[in-house]
Amino acid sequence: MLNIFSLENGRLAGLAPDSFDAPDAARLKPIWIDLEDPSADDKRWVAAHFGLLIPEDAIDDDLEESARFYEEDDGQLHIRSDFLRLDDEGNSRNVRVAFILHRNTLFSIRKEDLPVFRLLRLRARRTPALIDDAKDVLLKLYDADAEYSADALEGIYDALNAISARVLKEQVDDQTAGEVLTAIAREEDLNGRIRRNVMDTRRALSFMMRSRMLSAEQFEDSRQILRDIDSLDSHTAFLFDKINFLMDATVGFININQNRIIKIFSVASVALLPPTLIASVYGMNFKFMPELDQPWGYPFALGLMLVSVAAPFLYFRRKGWL
Repeated sequence: MLNIFSLENGRLAGLAPDSFDAPDAARLKPIWIDLEDPSADDKRWVAAHFGLLIPEDAIDDDLEESARFYEEDDGQLHIRSDFLRLDDEGNSRNVRVAFILHRNTLFSIRKEDLPVFRLLRLRARRTPALIDDAKDVLLKLYDADAEYSADALEGIYDALNAISARVLKEQVDDQTAGEVLTAIAREEDLNGRIRRNVMDTRRALSFMMRSRMLSAEQFEDSRQILRDIDSLDSHTAFLFDKINFLMDATVGFININQNRIIKIFSVASVALLPPTLIASVYGMNFKFMPELDQPWGYPFALGLMLVSVAAPFLYFRRKGWL
């Protein structure tokens, strides 16, 4: 999918690819061309109208770190960044986006739709003077990504509060503990992705600031985005601590439940040792079995076995071990 945008009265406006074949196409000044899952025809169209050859590995996930930020001899600026995406089921992933700044036009290449891009298009169409050039588009995308990450962190806060209400109850059975551990693992994975995402955004902004491509106002905007990212780092660190606490508490409840079961078996095994001894003594091959000489021999043996079982249970209960 090919999306072309230009500025009209300070707002972002879409252009049709067919308009570039018109006789007056020279007057068109696109500042942003967004390629979502581009086909071979889309790439050929970009090469024919703008002289830009999009690399085949532009959005490969196995790209070397050294090739994520660089500048060509002709002034082309290449940036590869990861953007966070959450789906309706609560699953999260980082999506690779390639940016190429070519002749004052920003080209973005991605495999799928991203909420950050939709948010920027909506804001730029409604708010005048939000964007002045292609570099502003890139900065506003990073700004929206930081805001999207902050919203995701708020969602983690709410999810962890709900988990805390379940974990800190008086009784947590094994089924509840399993569900809680699954929920905690999901939130921990999302928190880790957010931390990685903001780290990648920080690196991209630092590269742009070092390259001296930004105006004074854009440089200050970049510094403000970096300050916002720093505040997100402290939140992710706090959430990691909270996740670890909930994880330890849940595992502790699981251990308590298991120890309770082991205690029952331990008490039962200790209590059954005396009657086992008595039964062994009375079951030995005496020449004359003692219980045969007396009419009360068997009742006495059985009563002695019951007393030997009850005595340990009474002792354990008195000690508070039951």
